[in-house]
Amino acid sequence: MSRAKAPKEPPAEDHDQDDWELLRDLDRRNAYQLLVGGTPHSHVDLDDPTYLEYEYVRQIAHLVDLAAEERAPLRVLHLGGGGLTLPRYIAVTRPGSGQQVVEIEGKLLDFVRTQLPLPRNARVRLRTGDARDVLGRVPEGAFDLTVSDVFAAARIPGHLTSVEYYGLAKRALRPTGVHAVNLADGNAGSGLMFTRRQIANARQHFAHVVLVADPGILRGRKFGNLILMASDAPLPVAGLIRRAASDPFPSRVIRDQDLDDFQGGARPVTDEEVLPSPEPPADAF
Repeated sequence: MSRAKAPKEPPAEDHDQDDWELLRDLDRRNAYQLLVGGTPHSHVDLDDPTYLEYEYVRQIAHLVDLAAEERAPLRVLHLGGGGLTLPRYIAVTRPGSGQQVVEIEGKLLDFVRTQLPLPRNARVRLRTGDARDVLGRVPEGAFDLTVSDVFAAARIPGHLTSVEYYGLAKRALRPTGVHAVNLADGNAGSGLMFTRRQIANARQHFAHVVLVADPGILRGRKFGNLILMASDAPLPVAGLIRRAASDPFPSRVIRDQDLDDFQGGARPVTDEEVLPSPEPPADAF
């Protein structure tokens, strides 16, 4: 597969350390919430990296738990760094996993590494760069899991929302590998068109696709995160359904005919027509 050329994007936001804030979690002894530009970005419990506060992170962690035999190591590429919550979880639950984290703001990575140290013996390589640029340059078939979780000013940059971007993710994966994407959608009247077209993107490249989300988001009643999972190998749907239903805030797993119905006539998004994800409502956070 040829490597797609990324469309030209505006320069990334240049945050300085005044834009980063750690808020102490008063309910947990050594836990913090990372805010970037005033937007909640990550929650980290330094004493217990398996504690996951955010629903969408738990949903991706369910996939991590089901992706291989218990405690078997994985090769993981994280596109988007934040507080390194998921890399910490994988380092503890799957010792020996080789992980790379790509974050465009190197100073943010330095801040997190200093203020929120990684678990001892975690094999996590931190890289500064644009997610798509790095994704296009990693060795073919190198990873068991790629996780795309990139936001700028609470929106996914447009060049990370195209069908060509999904093609690069497939190229980076082993034949049984999974691409997971943290989406954000749910504005009133939008019909979740952004998410529906991301599903079309994934189906252009992968044989199996599911969507995991809060029912309220799926019905367009609120704005929030939806997790798309795609692979050429069958996904662990039964296990995902059980775990999603048992979460503190239960979510739904949409697949097969239900996913067909949800996608409707939405078509893939090309590099020539990309837009960032929808603007969150003022009261979203």
